[in-house]
Amino acid sequence: MSEDLIQRVTKVIAASKRIPLETVTIDSEFVQLGIDSMDAVEILFALEGEFDISIPDDEVRSVRNVRDMCAGVERLVTAKSADAPAGQ
Repeated sequence: MSEDLIQRVTKVIAASKRIPLETVTIDSEFVQLGIDSMDAVEILFALEGEFDISIPDDEVRSVRNVRDMCAGVERLVTAKSADAPAGQ
């Protein structure tokens, strides 16, 4: 997964939770960041806007840390670009 994607995801998480960016790493667990289910919903909406993707509810339930979140976003971004018409 690209460093750019990781940085964008961690930036969205830090901004949504209003915590210092340096406290959010690829290895951070949501529990240690104080992210509860309501925070997660807010973060998901922000990620959908940041990456112009739609995150299915069933995928969300299994995400417990930043690495899982990045992997899920990467999967959706890749699928979206594969579906895009040529020349876009």
